[in-house]
Amino acid sequence: MISLEEYETIVEELLDELPEKFFRELSGGVVVSEDTVVPDYARGDDLYTMGQYQVTYGMRQIVMYKGSFDRGYPWANAAEARSLIRSTLRHEFRHHLESIGGIHNSSSLEAQDERNKQTYLDLHEK
Repeated sequence: MISLEEYETIVEELLDELPEKFFRELSGGVVVSEDTVVPDYARGDDLYTMGQYQVTYGMRQIVMYKGSFDRGYPWANAAEARSLIRSTLRHEFRHHLESIGGIHNSSSLEAQDERNKQTYLDLHEK
């Protein structure tokens, strides 16, 4: 398991990989939280929210959840963590870019996430 400091450093380094235009209108920036977040629809101890794009009172922000990362990937070394964090961070940036671009259709990440949620629920009803 990586430390909070290592996690924060990885996030900062990964942010440096992104073009400046990705940060447009991201007024709340990217923050790291130590929280463990379990979606309200989770059916067991098998699903965690690794990151979240939030729009609150007009402020746009990405939150990366270190506690969820620890629960979901306790085995991850620094190299594995970097890859997993990169995937989550880019996922949340896609939400941001689609949001500011007004993209809300069946091919959007929001729609894909909803389909993934339904697949999860279908698997856990059996």
